[in-house]
Amino acid sequence: MLLFFLSSGIFLGWSLGANDAANVFGTAVGSKMVKFKTAAVIASIFVILGAVVSGAGASHTLGKLGAVNALGGSFMVALAAGYSVYVMTKYELPVSTSQAIVGAIVGWNFFSGYVTDYSVLSKIISTWIICPVLSAVFASIFYLIMRGIFNNLKIHLLKIDGLTRVGLLLVGAFGSYSLGANNIANVMGVFVPSVPFRDIHLGFIVLSGPQQLFFIGGVAISIGIFTYSYKVMKTVGGELLKLSPQAALVVVLAESTVLFVFASQSLSDFVRSLGLPPIPLVPVSSSQAVVGAIIGIGIVRGWRNIRFKVMGKIAAGWVATPIVAAIVSFVGLFILQNVFSIQVAERAFYKVDKPLVEFLNASGFEVDLAQIEGAEFSRFQDLYDRIFAVTGDKNKSMLITSLCEEINLKLTSEKIDKLYFKGLLSKNERKLFLKISGKKFKFKYEFVMAYCRLKRCNIENFKDLSAISKKVELYLKLFM
Repeated sequence: MLLFFLSSGIFLGWSLGANDAANVFGTAVGSKMVKFKTAAVIASIFVILGAVVSGAGASHTLGKLGAVNALGGSFMVALAAGYSVYVMTKYELPVSTSQAIVGAIVGWNFFSGYVTDYSVLSKIISTWIICPVLSAVFASIFYLIMRGIFNNLKIHLLKIDGLTRVGLLLVGAFGSYSLGANNIANVMGVFVPSVPFRDIHLGFIVLSGPQQLFFIGGVAISIGIFTYSYKVMKTVGGELLKLSPQAALVVVLAESTVLFVFASQSLSDFVRSLGLPPIPLVPVSSSQAVVGAIIGIGIVRGWRNIRFKVMGKIAAGWVATPIVAAIVSFVGLFILQNVFSIQVAERAFYKVDKPLVEFLNASGFEVDLAQIEGAEFSRFQDLYDRIFAVTGDKNKSMLITSLCEEINLKLTSEKIDKLYFKGLLSKNERKLFLKISGKKFKFKYEFVMAYCRLKRCNIENFKDLSAISKKVELYLKLFM
């Protein structure tokens, strides 16, 4: 039964491999510098490595957009996204798997009564704009540097050809790793909250449940690369803009760099350590990145030979993909639940307790929730609507509704130690949480309050409580 539900994620992985492998090796194959079979082998190996080793970061952001909490729901969300990508692939369009999965999750939110967090959605959508622009900038810079090097060093044409082939293979491997690291969240991210895989110990290596999911997804991507990616590679490799082998190398390098930037937890942490805003770990579109890179080179060349009709066709596919995915997801969820009686969302429970109201008022919220104090709700949307009628603020209403959620968490010393020895908790964090080990937390706000007491947090306004709640959410993902 579990394999049946995962089949849609495997199908989505196959679709991603069939479509997005073109973004890694399409320019190399299209320019006749790398054979398709060679490209497929390298892409398959490194996409699996990227998925397993570095795939966790971007999946957290999708979880914030909508935590699909039942296998039936995860199945349909992945199927809707996979179907949307498959249709676009059939028309030889390099579309965004990221957009497909986001559209499908939003469809699940509407059907199940969960409010879409528009702050998270806007962050994801902003990367759909930033991604091709940033890729165009990188490609322009890399292209100018490479052209300057080749012009000044007077390298023999045969040597340039050999170096370019090696370069295409190297950046293709890097691009495949980045693709697996960034886009595996699209393939298997929706299954993380609902699939109970236990850790597998292989000597000194431990494969966590999410890593096992990501491995399965990585294999599915590699199968898609071998079986169906050649046609899309031709579109990317030659129909948008005729590329020289050196330009093809620049395109892959720029696209790979952008994907790596949005998937690297260590890079995001480094930026944060400099006092700058952290880089959002978001599954961005490799299709948008590679098209942006090609356009960047076209701009450097003075807009010559860019086929705007092909570019418009690709852009139309980008717009259509999330809309189609959302509609297919909603309709499919309705059929699963009402025709086949398959659970697509776990029944949640929310309650507005007096201790929560007192905690909010002490935190500077000053909200009058007397009318719903003690009331119980089974849908996030229903409670959110009641709270929004009082506050008139979407962000505050989202936060308060989230705090009312039932979690039924018992924090044990064994669970804390296990996370510590895995390296998921620091020594100070372990020491902190051991102080409340053995305690039970029925609602999320109880855990937030306990954390605030432990850390002696000074909460004066919504911004303070929001920041603390986001941090607590990360701990809850570990403890649940």
